[in-house]
Amino acid sequence: MQTLSSLPLTVRRRVRGVLFDIDDTLTSAGQLSADSYDALERLHKAGFLVIPITGRPAGWCDHIARTWPVDAVVGENGSFYFRYNRADGKLEKRFYFDEKRRLEQRRRLNEIGARILSEVHGSALASDQPYRESDLAIDYCEDVAPLDDTDVERIVELFQQTGANAKVSSIHVNGWFGDYDKLAMTRILMHECFGVDLDAERERYVFVGDSPNDVPMFAYFPHSVGVANVKDFGDRISPRPAFITVQRCGDGFVEVVDRLLSGRG
Repeated sequence: MQTLSSLPLTVRRRVRGVLFDIDDTLTSAGQLSADSYDALERLHKAGFLVIPITGRPAGWCDHIARTWPVDAVVGENGSFYFRYNRADGKLEKRFYFDEKRRLEQRRRLNEIGARILSEVHGSALASDQPYRESDLAIDYCEDVAPLDDTDVERIVELFQQTGANAKVSSIHVNGWFGDYDKLAMTRILMHECFGVDLDAERERYVFVGDSPNDVPMFAYFPHSVGVANVKDFGDRISPRPAFITVQRCGDGFVEVVDRLLSGRG
């Protein structure tokens, strides 16, 4: 990983949008600081596309799409995108699967969750689980005492034994059924809402993240950035982001924004 300071001016001048994780990328210790939120506003006012790509639930993403200075949001690790059309005051929702299939998958996920909680002592359903549409989030360090790596890997294994996907974020293990991830829905969003073919234009977008569930994005975007705490996961992140900040979490996100805006003069 190269230091963010080595991101060339020629690249920064061509960047059209910033895609980013939320937990421990935009936030720090579970808090959204004034500096991080100000960085979002500065990006948006400068004309960048600003899009969170998060594992957080539909309930959160409804709020984010409506009230934050963002152009859209991808949630639940790619289950959907939400976009608030400010011209007509409507929230546009686009899910990967229809409601009938999501309800069937929910039944199966509830069964898996019961098994995980019984077998992995100290794990719990994420506090935001009631607001989720498509996935199951198991808390391993947000509102519970941190579990060790062996327990986290056991949660992943229990998901995978049933044919579910499982991705580790900085706070949860998220499980779902379906062949989507953060990148798949991001590509759909960019095509449907902004007319962007990411395969042709990926060099014009920067992705910022911090954890294993960001790996598809790190691998896809040549100018991906990890905030400094990405190093906490060691070899569990492969491939790694192309660049890394000096600062951790939200301070690292602000560092990215400052660097990009400096390319705009």
